[in-house]
Amino acid sequence: MVDATASFDGNRLAATESSRALPRHQAGQSISVVSAEGLSAYADFCRSALFAPAQSAVWILNWAGQIQPNLVVATLNVEGRPVLALALEVTAQGPFRVARFMGGRHANGNFVAADPNWLAKADVAAIRSMLAAIAKARPDIDLVALERLLPDLDGVANPLALLDHFASPNLSLAVDLAGGFDALLSRASGKRKRKKHRSQMRKFDAVGSHSRIEARTADEVDRLLDAFFEMKELRFRKMGIANVFGDEQVRAFFRALFTDALAEDKPSFVLHGLEVAGKLRAITGSSRSGKSLICEFGAIAEDDLGHTSPGDFLFFDNIQEACETGIEVYDFSVGDEPYKRLWCDIETQQFEVLIPLTLKGRVLALTLRQGAGIKAFIKNSPTIWKLTKMLRRKAVGQAAPAAAGAEDES
Repeated sequence: MVDATASFDGNRLAATESSRALPRHQAGQSISVVSAEGLSAYADFCRSALFAPAQSAVWILNWAGQIQPNLVVATLNVEGRPVLALALEVTAQGPFRVARFMGGRHANGNFVAADPNWLAKADVAAIRSMLAAIAKARPDIDLVALERLLPDLDGVANPLALLDHFASPNLSLAVDLAGGFDALLSRASGKRKRKKHRSQMRKFDAVGSHSRIEARTADEVDRLLDAFFEMKELRFRKMGIANVFGDEQVRAFFRALFTDALAEDKPSFVLHGLEVAGKLRAITGSSRSGKSLICEFGAIAEDDLGHTSPGDFLFFDNIQEACETGIEVYDFSVGDEPYKRLWCDIETQQFEVLIPLTLKGRVLALTLRQGAGIKAFIKNSPTIWKLTKMLRRKAVGQAAPAAAGAEDES
């Protein structure tokens, strides 16, 4: 685990502490806004807080350690105890400075770290005061952009929904595992799925033995991620979009994340792979969150066995194991893709919050909101979305692709 209080080679911010008294009706509450030295307290808070995987201590500390971002940690305290915390990175977007969740487009299904008891009586005025404290402590920030937010986490409402918000352009798809795997298959074309699974096994056995692997050592983490990065590099190049896993610091982050998670009693991040004839053919990276197992990313090898749909085979086994281990929901995360629709019976509309802190930030917020609306229109029109993908592929090699979304290929 990285040292949460270590100096980040010159990128560590000067401490900017703000102890901000709130209105009288919020007596006993205060807000602190700090930089790198706030990470240790954030990690301590996470031991009792409710949060989504991308707001967990293991995610935040490793992103800070590997990416070395310009960061800010804001905490709302009640009677001297933290009840809500925001760990953000400040990034440049043209002439603007934007504070966002650490991980950027890799951070999906977000839910800020919060005390479960406080969430039952979450106060929008206190949240607004927290944002005002960020503006005061960090006047260089133009906009706080909190994207891909869950409406709730295991039935607990997201406190950021109290703020002005709008729908994310990407749906999140999941499958209810109630009743176990046999019950699920009875609802989801199970006879066809079992037949296909048996057929795939015969094809795998024809070229060699096959096995499903879970990374349980640092070496296994490296092996599965090496294969995943190679698969994704080829996939994104063919699609004509930027490889969001291509940066070496981002790759180092994922290596550290999945390796550090191995030290946990029940790893919060886990890698699975399908190996056939000694070669990895499909990879998934997942997070565990409350009652859910979330597929954060996946890839397949485009080789002689690509036509056998090794990714579908691995999903079948992953979902079956999730049922056997008491998981209640298998979440495919953001992105509406046909292979997800083969399983899913739950649609979740995530939401986004944009809080401008300056006049420049107001301009950017309006632009981003309009852009999200256009993106939603394109993705909700099958014909236009199909045409967009086709144009992307045709543009490969003609011009450098624009920065793309995360692994949902948005």
